[in-house]
Amino acid sequence: MMKIYCLAVVCGITLFFGSCQQIERKKLDPGDTLRPRHNFLAIKGIRYQEVKRRFSNGLSFSELGFQQEPNWIIQFVSNDTVLAYSPQKKRMQPFHLMFDHGDVYNFAAEWFRIKSISKDSIQMQRLQVNNKQIANDIRSDVRITYYSEEYISKVLKTTAAQLQRPTAADTAFIKKLTARAIRNPTNADSAFAGRIPVNLIPLSKSITVEKLSSVDVLAGRTKAYDYLFPEYKIIIYKAYQDFAYSFTAVVDQNGKIHLNTFRNDIPEYLEARKKVLQGIISVYLQNMLKIEPGSTFQMPHPSEITINVVGRLKAK
Repeated sequence: MMKIYCLAVVCGITLFFGSCQQIERKKLDPGDTLRPRHNFLAIKGIRYQEVKRRFSNGLSFSELGFQQEPNWIIQFVSNDTVLAYSPQKKRMQPFHLMFDHGDVYNFAAEWFRIKSISKDSIQMQRLQVNNKQIANDIRSDVRITYYSEEYISKVLKTTAAQLQRPTAADTAFIKKLTARAIRNPTNADSAFAGRIPVNLIPLSKSITVEKLSSVDVLAGRTKAYDYLFPEYKIIIYKAYQDFAYSFTAVVDQNGKIHLNTFRNDIPEYLEARKKVLQGIISVYLQNMLKIEPGSTFQMPHPSEITINVVGRLKAK
């Protein structure tokens, strides 16, 4: 259940393109006016770069290890059209800017409450909408700041890349999470996703490792999934017998694998299955792989991974 919830959180936080539907106003703030309060013609043609994407507490990281990364570039061309940069196509693409009510708008398949606009900056709140209602949780707790390119270069005399860097508060927060996780290196509840995921490197030709990807643009899964929920397929040749198992594990700061959850349909076989999996970890994985733990800001820390391991009697 936790992983399903986490996936929902990431899906809500991560920005991606698609279609949308209008929110029922009666289920939102009843005091909101039904007429637009913003005139985007006043900032027509100004290109803005996203410089901050943070939670309301000012941090760009959640306790899950998810990092809010500012990377959007937008430009309003009318009161109903906005251009947004597509990293895939490497160009600005037009999107319909749909006004819903009050300060709530939709473009590029995402809902936003526009807090303020000026020629120098735009402030937004990202909104998660479920069943035409705004979710009152972390998914709607993302604050976004854009600065115009002219303001960045001529007034602040810096670059968007410099402004997008994590803050000292982010570093202190990650240090706190790391210390907690290291105190409980086998506990998946204390572990958190590394900004650089666990790396499993074969030390023998008798074992192969493939890092699986869950990126699916149509389903809304972005690269964030791959570092939040790392998954690996491992094939061991010349194993003691043919087998196939899937389980989750915590890789601690020293690269040691600790068995966490696994499927077992017959309760009386639980201990036997656990013993088999622990044997595979200690005999094969720990000896045949160089294991680099997940890390954030160059700080190694416990993180959870999913392993799909296949054993084959025959050589490769």
